[in-house]
Amino acid sequence: MTVTEPTTGSFLPAPGAAPLPRMIGAQAGLETRMLLRNGEQLLLTVIIPSVLLVLFSAVPIVQTGAGRRVDFLAPGLLALAVLSTAFTGQAIATGFERRYGVLKRLAASPLPRWGLMAAKTCSVLVVEAGQVVLLAVIALALGWSPHGDPAAVLLLLVVGTAAFSGLGLLMAGTLKAEATLAAANLVFLLLLVGGGVIVPLAKFPHAVRAVLELLPISALSGGLRDVLQHGTGVPWGPLGVLAVWAVVALAAAARFFRWE
Repeated sequence: MTVTEPTTGSFLPAPGAAPLPRMIGAQAGLETRMLLRNGEQLLLTVIIPSVLLVLFSAVPIVQTGAGRRVDFLAPGLLALAVLSTAFTGQAIATGFERRYGVLKRLAASPLPRWGLMAAKTCSVLVVEAGQVVLLAVIALALGWSPHGDPAAVLLLLVVGTAAFSGLGLLMAGTLKAEATLAAANLVFLLLLVGGGVIVPLAKFPHAVRAVLELLPISALSGGLRDVLQHGTGVPWGPLGVLAVWAVVALAAAARFFRWE
């Protein structure tokens, strides 16, 4: 009886990591599914902005100036949606992933650390796209008539996402998870009130307003309002404020983020 020797490499798998785009896509899909399964995060990112849009559009709780209330509120609530997802939601989720050692284990996988951050960013953008569509449908049903260039709106949303994402990752990577949870929610509430989202910045004293206008939420809500309510072109002033916040926040997050 003749025994045939197996050739070299027979019946062996081809070891090695998957292509980088596939790894990032798989991680982004996982991040998105985890976010959508989290009831608390859905409340923060979807339900609260939608309820605020309907409530403040229907009831004159706050004087929003000339024109329909929904025309003032819709851009501000779009900015709030970006804040809730890119900053608050991402900071809390990443903070607890860091606490439970998830990030430490992922850092040892073939997916590079920057790839993990890219996957988280893709997940944020997917959720934001859904938020924008939902809020736009609700606002249109309430009589919203947007103006301006959609490309300018997209540019503001992308740069605003980068700014808030950097701030969220910086907080999650430097504070304890419990501190991140408290601080992220506190910042969300403070910026909701003082960021020009619902209450016009003109209601604040001049000295206070000068400071509030430099906040990223004020720049995003004001820039979106310039385009969608007043029909202006690219609002370079608010866009510049957002760009500065994005560069500084992302650089600080990359420098000080602790994976353990």
